[in-house]
Amino acid sequence: MERAVEQALIRRAAAGDRAAAGECVRSFQGQLYAYILRLSGRPEVAEDIAQEAFVRALTNLDRFDDRYRFSTWLFTIARRLYINSRQKLKPMYESELVGSIGGDGVRPDAGTIDDEVAGNARDEIQRALLHLPPDQREVVVLFHQFDWSIAQIAGHMGMPEGTVKSHLHRGRRRLRAVLESSERSANRVEEVWG
Repeated sequence: MERAVEQALIRRAAAGDRAAAGECVRSFQGQLYAYILRLSGRPEVAEDIAQEAFVRALTNLDRFDDRYRFSTWLFTIARRLYINSRQKLKPMYESELVGSIGGDGVRPDAGTIDDEVAGNARDEIQRALLHLPPDQREVVVLFHQFDWSIAQIAGHMGMPEGTVKSHLHRGRRRLRAVLESSERSANRVEEVWG
């Protein structure tokens, strides 16, 4: 969504326009859900946090600083909610559901060999992501899945750009090590990128 369109939509929603608020939710819910799902590995956590993040964002639109993107603010709210919930929950993985969310949107029941191969690779990547420390996982997901810049990630996570770069480098290295540590993982990823 273009910035000018986003700002006009947020102003309308802040003024009480329910249709604009609904459009905000529709525009960002898929990305937000996929982001939290990649961080947590738990669909029920992602759903709850995404819902709570929207409730908090929409009830506090008067606090939104339009010098920034709404998505950055929304993701920050969701991130804080996730960090708070992480204290109580241990990540769990459900391969079919996690593999079908985000990225290219391929559903596991699509029925083609290519879709199955891509789904297998996504499953292995998700398993490997759950081996990363939370900060590294978040940096890798934001950079590679959502195409955020280093500067955006640094602002979102409240850390220097150099630290973000270090997390990205170490996260990639750890992902590779985890993926290569199992013959099954290595084969599944190799099928796609080999």
